[in-house]
Amino acid sequence: MHGDIKILSGSNSEYLLQKIARRIGIQPTSRIVSRFSDGEIRVQIKESIRGDDVFIIQSTNPPSDNLMELLLLIDAARRASASRVTAVIPYFGYARQDRKDQPRVPISAKLIANLLQVAGADRVITLDLHADQIQGFFDIPVDNLYATPIFKDFFTSRHSLDPDEYMIVAPDVGATKRARLMARYFGNLPLALVDKRRPEPNKAEVVNIIGSVENKKLLIVDDIIDTGRTIAVATNALMEAGAVEVRVAATHGLFSGDAKSILDESLIKEIVITDSLPIPKEKRPERLEVLDIAPLLAEAILRTHDARSLSALFL
Repeated sequence: MHGDIKILSGSNSEYLLQKIARRIGIQPTSRIVSRFSDGEIRVQIKESIRGDDVFIIQSTNPPSDNLMELLLLIDAARRASASRVTAVIPYFGYARQDRKDQPRVPISAKLIANLLQVAGADRVITLDLHADQIQGFFDIPVDNLYATPIFKDFFTSRHSLDPDEYMIVAPDVGATKRARLMARYFGNLPLALVDKRRPEPNKAEVVNIIGSVENKKLLIVDDIIDTGRTIAVATNALMEAGAVEVRVAATHGLFSGDAKSILDESLIKEIVITDSLPIPKEKRPERLEVLDIAPLLAEAILRTHDARSLSALFL
């Protein structure tokens, strides 16, 4: 049996740390994350965690300092004789590079998995991995949570989701499994697929729409919104095919580059994401709704600490 729950975070996910701590009913563990004069990261855990069950919360989106903070905090916890160290990574960065699909490219997701294990993580909790097979890159337990129940609660409270009126849309082949899961959660809604080609990263071309979307209200389901171009292009094609309206549900909102202007100028009626990442106000699209994942992560932490199954969180 592990000791008491201790939770802390890097600077990138401190907003989540505070909400999760309130849900669990404990105070966050005091720590320092600062910089030396040359920019090098310095961390220190200010309380004893000897024999305790430590959960370190940090999304690893760019810049790379976010990943480095997580690695250093894991190492500090391990060297402070924590009984167990769990990395809670709401957004797992570098997950889109999960295979060698071109000559002379890295498998970055595997490298990140190696770094986390070498740093001393005993297990990982994450949310909507870009590719489920990344769990196999680890030799430690990985719990990949899904935001689907959160989206279900939000949309069913606002819309009838009649199968004769609504459809779930996968914006590309890679999102098909996620869209199928959402369609089942929403009462076996019909499913459509946008057949997309990507000539280069962050650029997309719609080739075909598989499924009849005419006179339908559509919900596009994806894991990440980065530049917003893929979603905008898919929305335009779906509206041209006769859709009544298009909404978007995505777990992680990166909103890089010109994403705000691209999405604001698109025909998307509503964009719904989670707060897995901090989103500055200046990057937020106008029609954006942000859902809270702290209750889900807090419950996962409690169940992990008590050695209870996490399966109920997927239902």
